[in-house]
Amino acid sequence: QVQLVESGGGSVQAGGSLRLSCAASGSIFSINVMGWYRQAPGKQRELVASITRGGMTNYADSVKGRFSTSRDSRTVYLRMNSLKPEDTAVYYCNVFANNTAYWGQGTQVTVSS
Repeated sequence: QVQLVESGGGSVQAGGSLRLSCAASGSIFSINVMGWYRQAPGKQRELVASITRGGMTNYADSVKGRFSTSRDSRTVYLRMNSLKPEDTAVYYCNVFANNTAYWGQGTQVTVSS
C-alpha cells in the first residue's frame, strides 16, 4: 500500500507564492509519473503539472511560466508563483507507483484579490 501526504497549502494574496509538497511512503517498488491536479468549486478536476521519472515536465497552459514542479525519489513539489484568484482550488497530488495511481488527500489553496 502507498500513502501520500500533502502539505503547503494555504491562503495568499494575488501575486504571492506557495510551495506544495507530496511525500509518498509505504511499499513502493517503483514510481513513474508524479503530478498535481486541482479542482475548483463547480469545476472538473484538471491536470496542473506532471513530471516523469526522467524529469520531463508537462504543464497546463494556464500555469505555464508561473508554476514549476520537481521531484526527488519519493516527494513531488509544486512551486506556485504569481498566484491569481483563479488558481483557488483544492490541489491533489497524483502518483503512479507500482503500476497503480494513488491520490493525496488534497490541500486547499486560496488566492485573494
